[in-house]
Amino acid sequence: MTEIIHGLDGIVVTETRLSRVDGEAGKLTIGGFPLEELAPRACHEEVLFLLWNDRLPSQAELHGLRAELSARRAVPELTRQVVRAAAGQGAHPMDALRMGAATLALRDRDPRGQSRAANVDRALDLVAAFPTLVAIYWRGLNGDTEIEPDPDLGHAANYLYMLTGEAPDPRAVRGLETYLNTVVDHGLNASTFAARVIVSTRSDMGSAICGAIGALKGPLHGGAPGPALDMVFEIQRESLRSGGDIAEVARGWADRTIAAGERVMGFGHRVYRVRDPRAEVLGAAAADLFEGRDDRALYEDARIVEREILAALERAKPGRRLQTNVEFYTALLLHGIGLGGELFSPTFAVGRVGGWTAHVLEQIDEDRLIRPRAAYSGVFDRRWVDLGDRGEIAG
Repeated sequence: MTEIIHGLDGIVVTETRLSRVDGEAGKLTIGGFPLEELAPRACHEEVLFLLWNDRLPSQAELHGLRAELSARRAVPELTRQVVRAAAGQGAHPMDALRMGAATLALRDRDPRGQSRAANVDRALDLVAAFPTLVAIYWRGLNGDTEIEPDPDLGHAANYLYMLTGEAPDPRAVRGLETYLNTVVDHGLNASTFAARVIVSTRSDMGSAICGAIGALKGPLHGGAPGPALDMVFEIQRESLRSGGDIAEVARGWADRTIAAGERVMGFGHRVYRVRDPRAEVLGAAAADLFEGRDDRALYEDARIVEREILAALERAKPGRRLQTNVEFYTALLLHGIGLGGELFSPTFAVGRVGGWTAHVLEQIDEDRLIRPRAAYSGVFDRRWVDLGDRGEIAG
């Protein structure tokens, strides 16, 4: 009998040098670096260079990559029109991003080129344009004038500038750099696998990236970390209404929610059986970001809520090892940077597109069609019945 591995759990289908996820130990390696070594220190351009070239850049190479990305941030007018139209209709931000990304093929300098140089050129175009596409959508959605890219700002800082029109706070920039570096790659996740499947047919990089955006939109993959922060806000409001200590309120909220069989957002992960290492890195980034700020209490309350929920999960489900995942501190960090919940998923894509393009380049080099099989579960030996003889229900 054929063994069926639903969802391809545990199936190894390729090799990659880009990242390794160790769910049992709670370790994430990106380009050879432990996540906690790389993410808080590197600018995002350094991580992009690492994924594309398997080494860190020299000072001159980093300057060159920054210049390349800066020169490609502006997008064609037709692309702008498509994203504006999506914003005007209130489309989902990930749909707007996908539509805009699909039009970037219009500026492909070598549309039929299959060389590595041609594909790296496409990767640069996509990575450079993603922040611009999100910013055009966001400004249009809110009825604001679009902000042109600032060539003197780095990738993360320019993204914040195009969203707000204001010079970004250096601490917010550092927080965003850490976030983008943290989510840039995570093994053969659903969106990355989708991209590799598409390009394994010898399709193009743009098609692969559009497919990846579609996969990331799904709530079981990229979803939206906003509900994790909404949970903290709900507990804060309940504490204010009742006058109760926030730890006690969080404890009661967690016990009731778990007893009702509802999902507690920001906890538990399909791969990690211990604390998600990305939560550790983003939690430290959030601590730095909120240090000395008037809203520091939000960070402190979030830590209390996290502690009480972990305790409640252990009481209700001992041994399940349901720990904090990346969503919990993603929401807190991005909120602290100044991004609204609707921007959380597209900002995830702004970080992940570097990893997607690196995987596409790997798959192009592998040049092997990804073609798994499915076990047939239907019936056999049906006989044809002419339409006039079928009656109301066909057999």
